[in-house]
Amino acid sequence: MTYRLVERVIEELRAKVTSGEWPVGGRIPTEPQLVEALGVGRNTIREAVKALVHAGVLETRQGSGTYVMSSDELAGVVGRRMAAAEFAEVVEVRRAFEVEAARLAAVRRTAADVADLERALDRREAAWAAGRLHEFVEADVALHAAILAAAHNEMLAALYASFRSAMRATVAQSFQDEGMTAESYVDHGRLVAAIRAGDAELAAKEAGAYLE
Repeated sequence: MTYRLVERVIEELRAKVTSGEWPVGGRIPTEPQLVEALGVGRNTIREAVKALVHAGVLETRQGSGTYVMSSDELAGVVGRRMAAAEFAEVVEVRRAFEVEAARLAAVRRTAADVADLERALDRREAAWAAGRLHEFVEADVALHAAILAAAHNEMLAALYASFRSAMRATVAQSFQDEGMTAESYVDHGRLVAAIRAGDAELAAKEAGAYLE
């Protein structure tokens, strides 16, 4: 494996994102599929994917696959702006994204989307039950990303992806302030159930309730 070869594969993968062949919010082919399609080794694919994950273009979700999170450099710009924002402002922006995403997801979700949501919810619940804060925060962020993917709106998914790191910070801060207690726990089971049932108004209501 050479640096130049990895760079070539990175550009090939990035081109699939920017061209729309791999849409924002969608799952990319598996590692074996990429090895076969590009004619390179597994290590080269892994290094190229890792580089795009660090750049905020892709995101790997344990047990689910690798997804397209952004198609441009917006993530870095928005991330810097959000880092300087007031906590309340970040929560308000989260509400604007997540309420509409939940509404759209309830209307547009596929069977595969519902399966992804249920897996993400299970990981979130398991992390909470085990008292593992870092894992819980990551699982919570992954669940919300799955909801955005289920909304099937590429622009909304791209904008939300640029906001993801700030969202992670707000979730972590809320538990640092309150601790992982029964009072601080927010159930997302009803939200996922509403999306699964195709109830757009209930899904929007549930998404808004925990951001009041």
